[in-house]
Amino acid sequence: MPEQRPDPDALLARVYAEQQAQERARLKIFFGASPGLGKTYAMLSEAREKLLAGTDVIAGVVETHGRADTGALLEGLEVLPRREFAYRGVTLREFDLDAALARRPQIILVDELAHSNVPDSRHAKRWQDVIELLDAGIDVFTTVNVQHIESLNDVVAQITGVIIRETIPDHVLERADEIELIDLAPEELLDR
Repeated sequence: MPEQRPDPDALLARVYAEQQAQERARLKIFFGASPGLGKTYAMLSEAREKLLAGTDVIAGVVETHGRADTGALLEGLEVLPRREFAYRGVTLREFDLDAALARRPQIILVDELAHSNVPDSRHAKRWQDVIELLDAGIDVFTTVNVQHIESLNDVVAQITGVIIRETIPDHVLERADEIELIDLAPEELLDR
């Protein structure tokens, strides 16, 4: 019986695909069912662990929502200054994608993945900024709630009666290398 040899082209394609997967930037999403669960807190906690282990981690944009315990986790982390935009007579401070790309950390924290950027930004949505960071070889930690997933938007609207306008396409979620579910008991969430 003749020996079955693997197809060299198929082997080469498999090796190339594995190499690409190892070399590409990684996306970790801290995922929850609602605001206030502690996604940002969990993201910052893991970022601090990485920093203590010697990884170059910076906070690109982090929203503490006035929570002192979350803000305290920013201490010791390099925080990228925000870019200022004039919009309808108001100065808005947004994530500075160009500064992040120039700084080139190993990991950057980009909170609130579904956020809409101000008009005249390079990208309309923050998730597009994240894709550009990943394409540049920078690992990203980010946060998102279930109601912001495009394919679940109608289901969430039926349950809650609220239509969410800031969504992310499913392919962004599918691009994630890791999704960490952040959850709390309803009683604990109500106590916050």
